[in-house]
Amino acid sequence: MAKIISKERVVEYTVEFKQKVVDLTNELDAEAAQIASVLGLHPMMVYRWRQECREGKFVAKPTRRICMTKKPPDNSKTPEEKSELKRLQRENAALKKENDFLKKWEGYLKDQKQLDSDS
Repeated sequence: MAKIISKERVVEYTVEFKQKVVDLTNELDAEAAQIASVLGLHPMMVYRWRQECREGKFVAKPTRRICMTKKPPDNSKTPEEKSELKRLQRENAALKKENDFLKKWEGYLKDQKQLDSDS
């Protein structure tokens, strides 16, 4: 959304964020100043972004960001790799259950020891 780029608190917003704000001002019957106040922006920024959008200045800059929400295509894995992955996932789930059980057992033993010492 926003990135502070200097000590003087200069904030740089992404093109996607700016485009969403402009779309909000176009879709809703609210004034740009109202939307700016809701989003914590200065109204002049919203007006400028609307003007830049009309002039076609919103161009996405190339970025090195990696999208963590989309899964990569599964086509690169061989059937052996897929079966190995499933086996490891099952084993991981079993180990997690075992670990959780041991943690609960440890807590139970700790409680019993405290009850014994209180008696």
